[in-house]
Amino acid sequence: MYFKKECIAMLLAGGQGSRLYDLTKHTAKPAVSFGGKYRIIDFPLSNCINSGIDTVGVLTQYQPLALNEYIGNGAPWDLDRSRGGLSVLPPYQGNKHSDWYKGTANAIYQNLNFIRQYHPDYVLILSGDHIYKMDYSAMLAAHKKNNARCTVATITVPMQEASRFGICNTNPDGSIYEFEEKPKKPKNNQASMGIYIFNTETLVEYLEKDEADPTSQNDFGKNIIPSLLASGERLFSYPFSGYWKDVGTISSLWEANMDLLGEESILRQGDRDFRIYSRNTARPPQFVGDSAIIRNSMISEGTSVDGIVVNSILSGGVLVESGAEIHESVIMSDVHIGEGAKIYYAIIDSDVVIEPGAVVGSPDADRDHITVIAQGTHVACKKEEVRK
Repeated sequence: MYFKKECIAMLLAGGQGSRLYDLTKHTAKPAVSFGGKYRIIDFPLSNCINSGIDTVGVLTQYQPLALNEYIGNGAPWDLDRSRGGLSVLPPYQGNKHSDWYKGTANAIYQNLNFIRQYHPDYVLILSGDHIYKMDYSAMLAAHKKNNARCTVATITVPMQEASRFGICNTNPDGSIYEFEEKPKKPKNNQASMGIYIFNTETLVEYLEKDEADPTSQNDFGKNIIPSLLASGERLFSYPFSGYWKDVGTISSLWEANMDLLGEESILRQGDRDFRIYSRNTARPPQFVGDSAIIRNSMISEGTSVDGIVVNSILSGGVLVESGAEIHESVIMSDVHIGEGAKIYYAIIDSDVVIEPGAVVGSPDADRDHITVIAQGTHVACKKEEVRK
């Protein structure tokens, strides 16, 4: 027996993340490590429970093993519930068809039975690959106030980058009169965040129409939103003014990690009223040796540092030997950095060994020239090539 929920969330977490190169070779993008102790998916899951949404369907597809193991039954986010909670929703074989998810809209369409069993009034559609803290209940309140059929969360982006996003052109009251998917000449810089709230009956109606169209790409931005506008439905923008980062590229992932550093971290991780939760790996406390020098960095549990760490983030279980130096870099879990090794402007995936004296990256690099070392690599004492 299932109980009625006012609003449930559907979290799209099946993306390959090909622009993250080796970091997503064996894992889905939402399961990529972030900020020393988190995974990217921690942010939308934490946002849900902090917003009072306790029923979440996580749609997986590409390399789901690490992601499935990490989210488990949802306990770290208080989503291990008998009435709702977290459900993993992979593609499945039905009586009439068996298909991979063909697009964001098709993925939700294939799970309409999951939605219907909770009889929700509203459905929140989320992406699993963005870094941000957002109260979805405030967005839902705005959706109700506007008597909208669909509300699209938007954020102001630099005008020179607007062509990379879906752009919402709005009236003074916030209603959307036009949606342009990655326009060459955008009319404004109000970009869709890929976060939508639908009235359930509206969502079902337009997903069924979209599925019946053989020419559709089954995508919310390319098909569902334009179809709603063409039919004269009430669509509204919900402007968001907080921090938000699409970490779909190496440079943006590195930059978002660097944004955590400094006296005023952009995510205010210590905010007790809106915490970001993660699965605890139960490692011992970190150790800082007498020869260690650490400046403006985050050092996670189980890490041992005897070298120099500057403007960097170290995940759990990292070993930094004496004389080693790490600058402007992100080091993921269980990496061994040998004596005298030097790392600059890099993202080092888990279980990597950097031999003594090896040099990774360049002190003259920048955000557009970040070195990436794949999981399990053994780096010998020679300079690694830079991968953009």
